Amino acid sequence: MANRRELTGIGRRPIVMLALCWTLGYAVALVYPMAWMNLFLAFGAGIFCCLVLMLKPRGSAWFAGMLIALAAAGWYGEYDAGNRSLIRLEAEETNGAGFRGRIMTPVEVDGDRVSFQAKADRVSLAEGFPPENGGRGELVQFSIRLVKQEEQEMAKHWQRGDKIELEGTLLRLGEARNFGGFDYRDYLRFQHIHWQMTAKGLDGISVTPPAFGEWGGWLVLRANDRFREQLAAKVEQLFPEEQSGFMKGMLIGLEDDIDPELFDQFSRLGLTHIIAISGLNVAIFLACLIWLMRRCGFTRETYLLTAIALMPVYIAVTGAAPSIVRAGIMAMIGLYAAYRHRLKDGLHIALIAGVGMLIWEPYYLVNVSFQLSFLVTLGIILGVPAMNKLLPLKRPRLRDAVSITVVAQFVSFPLTIYYFSQFSLLSFAANFLLVPVFSMIVMPAGTAAMLLSFLSLYIAKPFAWFVSQVNTLLFWIVDGSSRSEWFQTIWPSPEPVWILMYYGLLALLVVLMLGERDSQEAGEKTEPMLYTMAEHRGRERARRWIRYVLLPAVIVSFAAVLWTGYDPRREKAEGRVHFIDVGQGDSILIQPPGNGGSLLIDGGGTLSFRKPGEEWKQRRDPYEVGRKLLVPLLKKRGVQTIDELILTHQDVDHFGGLQAVIEQIPVKRLIFNGTLKPAAGVEKLFQTALDRGIQLVDARAGDRLEKGQGTVLHFLYPFREADGSGLRLEQDQNPSSIVFLMEMSGTRWLFAGDIGEGAERKLLERWSALEPGTSKLLEPPVDVLKVAHHGSKSSTSELWLRAWRPRHAVISAGVKNVYGHPHPSVLERLAAHRVSVHRTDRHGEVQMTVREGKIYMRTKMKE
Repeated sequence: MANRRELTGIGRRPIVMLALCWTLGYAVALVYPMAWMNLFLAFGAGIFCCLVLMLKPRGSAWFAGMLIALAAAGWYGEYDAGNRSLIRLEAEETNGAGFRGRIMTPVEVDGDRVSFQAKADRVSLAEGFPPENGGRGELVQFSIRLVKQEEQEMAKHWQRGDKIELEGTLLRLGEARNFGGFDYRDYLRFQHIHWQMTAKGLDGISVTPPAFGEWGGWLVLRANDRFREQLAAKVEQLFPEEQSGFMKGMLIGLEDDIDPELFDQFSRLGLTHIIAISGLNVAIFLACLIWLMRRCGFTRETYLLTAIALMPVYIAVTGAAPSIVRAGIMAMIGLYAAYRHRLKDGLHIALIAGVGMLIWEPYYLVNVSFQLSFLVTLGIILGVPAMNKLLPLKRPRLRDAVSITVVAQFVSFPLTIYYFSQFSLLSFAANFLLVPVFSMIVMPAGTAAMLLSFLSLYIAKPFAWFVSQVNTLLFWIVDGSSRSEWFQTIWPSPEPVWILMYYGLLALLVVLMLGERDSQEAGEKTEPMLYTMAEHRGRERARRWIRYVLLPAVIVSFAAVLWTGYDPRREKAEGRVHFIDVGQGDSILIQPPGNGGSLLIDGGGTLSFRKPGEEWKQRRDPYEVGRKLLVPLLKKRGVQTIDELILTHQDVDHFGGLQAVIEQIPVKRLIFNGTLKPAAGVEKLFQTALDRGIQLVDARAGDRLEKGQGTVLHFLYPFREADGSGLRLEQDQNPSSIVFLMEMSGTRWLFAGDIGEGAERKLLERWSALEPGTSKLLEPPVDVLKVAHHGSKSSTSELWLRAWRPRHAVISAGVKNVYGHPHPSVLERLAAHRVSVHRTDRHGEVQMTVREGKIYMRTKMKE
């Protein structure tokens, strides 16, 4: 019963109450910011809390908790209110902005791009209000595009602490343009950055090292950067190129060079914590350090104090991510408690570290690394003793390993699917089997090789060779396991209520299982004669109630919550059409009512204008719209399978993102226009589809596709060739774009690909020539028209609009695209026909919901 008493008594611990109430106050201030949440509230609530704790009136614990939450809300509100820019600018950008300041972060040179953050001494604007205090102290994100290869070497010599002066374009940071998409503006705002500055080429940019005698916190970090670069250089010398990036991430926290494909494989199996520096690294570092000092004859007090002193150095060298800071602080508190011969309470140590970090930097609350690190740590501290009691394993080490893995998986599951929208059923096995190998072999031996290389490469290379062989085997296992679609599940991002229900039912399930086991053990050990017959019957009834009623009910409820989270749209009577903002391109997700399955029309694509001889501009992980934007969005929306993937035509701004889609999301059928464009990307896409067993369907006018309840697709174009010829090569794909009409719950939608005026006329003439009554498809109006070719002047003719008489139109085009889409003449024609126009370049994503024959619209951005 001790474990259960410990679990139920947590709320009476003052440190636990402080941590819970402080976090709750932060969460309220984050979600519902108010002007009165400020420093006055923080100090006032803090003073009243002290009075309550001294006087101890009735209900003082609850009252004190409320006051702590109010104090936390005031502290967060004051901190957040101070996070504002000194630069006031009405426009989204301004040219000719001058900047003079100091580089505050390591400088990253990636292909033709240089990026870093710098703090201003002075900012000057060609227009608008002058910055407050001349902009001094403003932290700015820089992105400089190189124009000559020799500029790469020049930029590689820039370091933290260098003074920089330049003139460029000052941009307001971009916000998320799709619902649930990554918000770069918020991401940098939580780093106290509100503006980005861009420049082209290094001409006119002055970068000078700091003068002798200059001092600042950047000086220590500058030296730390140099040391990390030396360590990284040693890792590159020791390990093969395909492993060096992984080893740099694991050993010193430098993750920029990790192969993106390898990172994706680890992510699919839930193994990214191996790469990220965390508590596991700290534990191994301390174990090796203390073992070495004990072997050298150090006293207990000496090696404990030495370990405490070296921990901040280790944190700095490994990058000081929130997870490593948390583990380092916990380690220092634990080591100091051991030094003072005090009782070490893991729960209190973790919570003291967490509250301390949140007071120092309140924005840690929204940091994924901080959330996962603390959640798993607290789960292991609280859950492993209970799980050890429930598992029928006799060997302590095996039981502990299984318990830690099970608890970590269950505790981290909601946040894992919230942020990454996927979970592998092999995650438990992968963590149980592979983590010990990485932690007990790869990490220690790799660290030893890296440090020994400073003495002699000949001594270090045998260690590195052994590690590389182990890595080769482990990477092969990870690659094979991550490719299996049978074990990969996709989960939509859950709502906060669902997460609370998950944790509540999970806790209740553990408590009931513990209670059942405790009562069973107590019944076996207690003599029956010690109880009266009535007491014995009462205990048996209570035990049967828990075992046969309450426990099964909680298990069923927990399973129902999981199923609801996995498929929240099941049997929904509404349909949805998402016009996703993929920049200059098309991508439309259709989710019919009921169980009609999902359709995806096109996948956008990243246009490249690189010329031969410009290979030096290639970036390590270039932006690709399918992998970086489309696939994460589809997963967040719970698209577990795509029944039909409709490729209207094979231009890169329509097919480019689909390669990532078919590699990461199961697709049943790929519908295309019956042609093949001679291009490497197209051939790779179709070959991947064939390799994965995806059915290829040649769509032609007259074909029909039924999707669930009241949803039908009528294909209108292209027409079948008179000679019945099969697949043919076509370089110019626009005239052969697939055009189809969709009927959904009494509404009509026309999707026109990229056809031009000639194809529009041809389509109308052919369908109008049918016998009267043969088809009613051309009967106007249509509710929604997807405007062809991004609003090009060569499409959406007067004849086309008169024939269909659309009520609403959606134009998918990139912001400030080089083609000038949509063309003013198209907008004028749409306006003349009184068509309501929504544009992704202005409104971001356009979502339309069909409910009871009516269309409800919303856009991500307000014009």
